[in-house]
Parts: sequence; structure tokens; C-alpha cells
Amino acid sequence: MTEQKISAEAAQTILEEHFAPWVRDLGICFDNVAGGQAVLRIPVSERLNRGGGTICGQAIMAVADTAMVFAIASIFEGFVPMTTVSQSSSFLRPAADKDLIAHANIIKPGRTIVYGEINIHCGIAEKPIAHITSTYMLL
Repeated sequence: MTEQKISAEAAQTILEEHFAPWVRDLGICFDNVAGGQAVLRIPVSERLNRGGGTICGQAIMAVADTAMVFAIASIFEGFVPMTTVSQSSSFLRPAADKDLIAHANIIKPGRTIVYGEINIHCGIAEKPIAHITSTYMLL
């Protein structure tokens, strides 16, 4: 494992080559992918809202899962095959009318299992809308 920065262009290529079309349709932007961390952004879109105008939990979990894949990729030489073993989410407050920003951080990398956490906010990191812990198995 080596820690490396993945450029936004390289991250976009990984997204296009390894993720389902509906994940690519989220319009994910890459703010930073380096050193066991990833910061991803989903632009505000009414398509992500549920009844009442708040962003749906499925979109929140999708960006969390995707952000962790990129955090893991940043400690290898790019994308590595993996699968999500578990995700535990706490939704802390509703989000609406703002970009979703996901900060993924690897807590413990291993040879076959990686543990991480993701904090999601809408522009104010001190006011998170969700906290997710996750486990991934490298294939």
C-alpha cells in the first residue's frame, strides 16, 4: 500500500469504468482523493429529493459508499476490486437545497479488510447530516 493523490480526472475515469450508471448519474464531483481520505460532492438536485423536499437516504448512502471506495483507492495504486461488507448509518438532520459533501476516512487498513467512516454535511462540517461507519473486503 502506498498513499497517493488521485487527480479529479483519474477519479472520474475510475467512476466511469467501475460504477453503475445510476451512481454516475448522481453527478459526483471530486474535491480531494488522497492519503486514505476522499472528499466527494453531489450537486443539489431535485431528483434526489423524497416527499417533503429533503434529500433521500439512498442518495446519502450512495455517496458515502462511493466516497469510501475512493478513500481506499487512494492508499493503493488506484481502484482495487472490493465489496461492501457492512455500513451503519446515523442520520442526524435533514438536508435540502444544498450540495451533499462526503468526507471519507480510512480508520484501519488491512490486507483484506478495511474499516472507515464517512461524515456527510451540506457545507458546514460542524453540522453533519449523517455519520456512516463501514467495512470493506478487498477481493
